[in-house]
Amino acid sequence: MANLILPPLSLVYGAVMRARLAAYKIGLLKTKRLNAPVISVGNLTTGGTGKTPLVEWVCRVLARESRKVTILTRGYGRVNAGQRVVASDGVNVLTSAKQAGDEPQLLAENLKGIAFVICDSDRAAAGQWAIENLGADALVLDDGYQHLQLDRDLNIAIIDATNPWGKGQQPGMLREPRNGLSRADCVVITRTGKESDPAVLKGEINRFTAAPIFTSRMQTSLVRRIDAVQPTEFTAIAQPLAAFCGVGNPSSFFDQLRREGFTLAHTQAFPDHHKYQQSDIDHLCKAAKTTGASSLVTTAKDAVKLREFAFELPCYVLEIEVVIDQQDTLIDLIRGAISTRV
Repeated sequence: MANLILPPLSLVYGAVMRARLAAYKIGLLKTKRLNAPVISVGNLTTGGTGKTPLVEWVCRVLARESRKVTILTRGYGRVNAGQRVVASDGVNVLTSAKQAGDEPQLLAENLKGIAFVICDSDRAAAGQWAIENLGADALVLDDGYQHLQLDRDLNIAIIDATNPWGKGQQPGMLREPRNGLSRADCVVITRTGKESDPAVLKGEINRFTAAPIFTSRMQTSLVRRIDAVQPTEFTAIAQPLAAFCGVGNPSSFFDQLRREGFTLAHTQAFPDHHKYQQSDIDHLCKAAKTTGASSLVTTAKDAVKLREFAFELPCYVLEIEVVIDQQDTLIDLIRGAISTRV
């Protein structure tokens, strides 16, 4: 049912987005420029593109440049969405996934000591607050490609090599037309691998922009028990596995597990940002046992929402990170963007 509903909703979203883009272009809506460099990371399509690992990577680059980094995010799926929530003060995580949303919560936990995380639909106001109250001198706009309210110094567009223009290549899955890539200062192609041809995709992208194009891939950083932070040896995980997730591109997660050599007896894809209930976990465990699976495995994004639940089987978390080809060149672009501002 979700697959039947999503394309029409995406068409409506795309129409609204195109109207907003046109309003900014002719000056009916105004863009605000803050007194700190802004780097935006976003995409043209709905669904997962590997954005969160790239946001984390950018924050780590900025931190190495001695910047006080603040992530500005809407915080999709959180309770009290109209309120500003500080998910991390740069040292401590101050929220749960319910309060911040799953992706902001994951960023807050992964970037402790590196970045502040603020959830607010008015990201220009949140950015100004971060400058005045936190001393922020570098702002990362999460999922900000269409958020034209806030001016940016570097506009990074993400294209997923496994599904570049939306699920099943349906135009309705695009947030805006492909010529929106003309606003990009650079493009990062994610999830490149044997099953995709970056050269062909680069040619398609070059029809709409002359900006630099980088390729990247996701690699496993560690696997751990859901109730632990220390890594687990692959050989210690009882197989076969039942894999489940609620992300925008579930097949990329299942394929990652298979590339790591795991045997999957059962897979379950929930809607993106799924709000789990104990009944979901109970049904998963039952299905896993029926198919002969000995353990469960999920994504880090899902794991931040699962700590309150009881599991009949061991549950593991696959942690991933982005690896960027020619990363030094992209780092130079980031340095150039922040050096133009005080």
